[in-house]
Amino acid sequence: MKKKLKWISVGLTALLGLFVVLFILKSEHNNQDSAPIVIVQDTIVPANLLFDINVDSFEVIQSNIKKNEFLANILLPYNIDYGIIDALAKKSESIFDVRRIAVGKGYTLLISADSIKKAAYFIYEIDAVDYVVYDLRDSIVIERKKRPIETRIQTASGIINSSLYQTLQESNANPYLAVKLADIFAWSIDFYRIQKGDWFKVIYEEKFVDDNSIGVGKIEAVEFKHFDRPYLAFGYDVDGRTEYYDEEANSLRKAFLKSPLKFSRLSSRFTMRRFHPVQKRWKAHLGTDYAAPRGTPILATSDGVVIKSAYGRGNGNYVKLRHNSVYETQYLHMSKRNAKVGTQVYQGDVIGYVGSTGLATGPHVCYRFWKNGKQVDHLKEDFPSAEPILPSIKADFMVKRDSLQIDLGLVVIEELKAASDD
Repeated sequence: MKKKLKWISVGLTALLGLFVVLFILKSEHNNQDSAPIVIVQDTIVPANLLFDINVDSFEVIQSNIKKNEFLANILLPYNIDYGIIDALAKKSESIFDVRRIAVGKGYTLLISADSIKKAAYFIYEIDAVDYVVYDLRDSIVIERKKRPIETRIQTASGIINSSLYQTLQESNANPYLAVKLADIFAWSIDFYRIQKGDWFKVIYEEKFVDDNSIGVGKIEAVEFKHFDRPYLAFGYDVDGRTEYYDEEANSLRKAFLKSPLKFSRLSSRFTMRRFHPVQKRWKAHLGTDYAAPRGTPILATSDGVVIKSAYGRGNGNYVKLRHNSVYETQYLHMSKRNAKVGTQVYQGDVIGYVGSTGLATGPHVCYRFWKNGKQVDHLKEDFPSAEPILPSIKADFMVKRDSLQIDLGLVVIEELKAASDD
C-alpha cells in the first residue's frame, strides 16, 4: 500500500512539473512579439564633481604653476612618460598651446586611487572662466571648457573724500568701476579734478564664477555729481556695442577726450605766464601738463593722422596729430613714441608712453591743442556730441531711461544715509 501511494505521489509531482513547463512555454510563445521588460534604475548624479568630472574614485591634487615648472615636471612623477607628454603637446596646439602655461595659474591632477598612482586627468586653468581638460586614461582627449558665469545687477554709491577708487573700496564695490566710469564720462568730466564732496550712484552688472567676482560688465546707469553739476549716463546697446547717452538722448561721446591719459594728475595748466622749472624764467605755457608714472600709455584724444613723430631738444620725444581742417593736437616728453608719420590713428589708440625727455623735470605729458592754427586751452573748449541717437531707437531708449531713472532714485548714497541716521 505504501509503495502504491509513493508512486502516485511521484506521478502527481511529474505531472505538475509538466504543467509548469507547458505554461512557461505557452507564455513565452504568446509574448514573443512583446517588448522585453526592462528594469530602469534611478540615475545617481555624482555629488562630488570637479570640472564636471566625478572625482570620488580619484586622488585630487590642486596647485599653481611654479617658476620653471612645465608640463613634463608635473606629469612625469605620475607615470605619464615623455612620449605621451609630447603627443599631448602636439594634439593640444589647436586648442591651447602648452608653451603658454604661465606661472601662478591653477591646475588640477586627478590621480588613480590604486597603487600605480597614474594621472588620469590634467586640468589647466587659463583664467577664471576658461580651462582645458586633458583626459589621459586611454587615448588622449582634450577639451577647452568654460565655467558658468552668473551675472548680477549691483548698485554702488558714495561721496568722494579722497579718490573715486578709494571711495569705491570703502563702499565694498568693485574698484574697477573707477575705470569704467572714467571711460563713460571721458568727454564730460575731468577725473583729475574730482573734488571732495562729489558723489555718484551707479547700477551695473558684475560677473561671478563660483561666487567669486571676475569683473564688472555693462554699466546700466550712473549719476555723477561734479562741481555741483549732475551728469547722467544710460547704457543702450547699438549694433552689438554699448553706447552711453544723457537724459536727453545725446551721445556722451564728444569729438575729443578730456585728457590723453586715463588717470594721472593735472600738474600745470595752460597759461600765458608761467615760471619755467628748467629754464628758470617766465614764459607762456601753451599746453596742459598731466603728471603720471613713466611708461603710462598716452592716448590719441580723437581720430587723426600722424603728421609729426620726432625728437626735439625742448619737446623730447613727441607726436603731433591733424584731426581735420580745424583741430591739431601734440603730445610731448614721451619716453617712447608709438606712432609713425602718415599713420591713421583712432580715438583711444596708444601713440606713446609718458616720460621726461626734453626740457622736463619729471615724468609727464604736455598736451597741446590747436584750433584754426592757434594754440588754445582745450579745457575751455565745448565740443559737440559725436553721434546722436538714431531716430528709430530713440523711443525705446526713452522707455529704458525712464525705468533706470527710477532705479537710480532708489540707490541710497551710503554716507548721506549714515549722516541722516545720526
